[in-house]
Amino acid sequence: MFMTCSYPPLAGALDVQKMSSNSSLTESLHEKTIVFGLKLWVVIGIAVGASLLGILLILLICLTIQSCIRRSRKPLHDRPMTQIPPPCKDIKEVSNDFVVHDGLLLTIQNEPEHGDLVDRDAIQLAQEEKLKQGEENNLSGSFRITDGCDGIQIASLDEQSSTHASVDSAPLVGLPEFSYLGWGHWFTLRDLELATNRFAKDNVIGEGGYGVVYRGRLSNGTPVAVKKILNNLGQAEREFRVEVEAIGHVRHKNLVRLLGYCVEGTQRMLVYEYVNNGNLESWLHGELSQYSSLTWLARMKILLGTAKALAYLHEAIEPKVVHRDIKSSNILIDDEFNAKISDFGLAKMLGAGKSHIATRVMGTFGYVAPEYANSGLLNEKSDVYSFGVVLLEAITGRDPIDYERPPNEVNLVDWLKMMVANRRSEEVVDPNLERRPSTKELKRTLLTALRCIDLNAEKRPSMDQVVRMLDSNEPIPQEERRHRRNRTPESSETEPLRGKNNSGRSDAPEHEARPPRPKSRTFSSK
Repeated sequence: MFMTCSYPPLAGALDVQKMSSNSSLTESLHEKTIVFGLKLWVVIGIAVGASLLGILLILLICLTIQSCIRRSRKPLHDRPMTQIPPPCKDIKEVSNDFVVHDGLLLTIQNEPEHGDLVDRDAIQLAQEEKLKQGEENNLSGSFRITDGCDGIQIASLDEQSSTHASVDSAPLVGLPEFSYLGWGHWFTLRDLELATNRFAKDNVIGEGGYGVVYRGRLSNGTPVAVKKILNNLGQAEREFRVEVEAIGHVRHKNLVRLLGYCVEGTQRMLVYEYVNNGNLESWLHGELSQYSSLTWLARMKILLGTAKALAYLHEAIEPKVVHRDIKSSNILIDDEFNAKISDFGLAKMLGAGKSHIATRVMGTFGYVAPEYANSGLLNEKSDVYSFGVVLLEAITGRDPIDYERPPNEVNLVDWLKMMVANRRSEEVVDPNLERRPSTKELKRTLLTALRCIDLNAEKRPSMDQVVRMLDSNEPIPQEERRHRRNRTPESSETEPLRGKNNSGRSDAPEHEARPPRPKSRTFSSK
């Protein structure tokens, strides 16, 4: 009975002690602290929250760094193949020596046909072997073309071999070395966003029908030009393939170098070396012409370099490349006034044994060869005609088509032929030239241009012949003299330019009668 009576007092004492302890803890938490006079429970809450945020931030940084490291070390064969554009039918049909693999044309010898499955390891081995061969011999085909101080040297080769120039990796020093094609660099979208300041408008250096060109600087400090191709109904895909396949492997000092490319989702971008001295059009007609005029020697140097590059594309590689859009705005100029042909978005490749290809007429009004505009049949002689127009443009300082001039002077080609026929060739020289060319230089250049714009495509010279004709140190080719001995005494637009040399023979190329002017046909303009 005693034990039973003693429990309630003990329980009450415990309750009183517990309530006293809780009251003391509550009072302690509500006491003000030295931290801005905040109560203790507020300070504790802030400290716990800050600790949790700090832990989360550290975890996020660690995950981001780890992801970047994994992405930079990710091998090429693990990349999703959906990023590679699908095969292009126009390019697949060019030559049996080229194989389309995952949408990009690879130069491989003795590989299976296009329809067969190509083993990736075999492709990479073949690419390495091709690059080694390219270091030993950087040109192929029936001519070997070597640039030098005295112009171009051409020697016949008994055997043809398909090679590519060795890759100069100087602009890519300091960048991760990887490329699916075995050349250049595969840039990520983030790389190019950083290089161009997120494609800022201030960095735009050119715009066209198929894309925008931005000035940029790579992480290693190399200045580049980034061409962002617009995705207009698949045109971005087609132009991307064409440019990569046409000039991805070729190397020539008068061709703008393609450093790499970017393929991410629908984005297609090409990265070129940056040429910072404008183009021929801007020097002849644009903003640069207001500050200074190109001298005659500078113009001839630019045109000779352009001719050498076209001779390389037409004669020294297989399959030959037809640019299809040679014009003054596509001839870039560096600080030493060396020409660099750019913009291969319309280029076509002409395989061995093919005299021409049928394609949709594309180009720029005033530069397109008449037979190509009429029939759609394309070969390297179309580039020769376009080069002839550029040559006249440099001689006269006039646009190929200028509607501000009198009706009989709107078309540069027709006007110049009229002036030559009327023996007024001295009047066609650009009046902005401070020092006019000599009569001999002018005559030689005009004769070369008239040969290039001959309406009969078969009578136009090849580009290696054009190089020899432009080089004042080179004699007129022997085959030209042989043709002139057999020429008929018919009149022509070039007859007023012909003079007699010491042996009594003409210095001009063989005369060809001018056929009726073909009817014009509409074509796409770039």
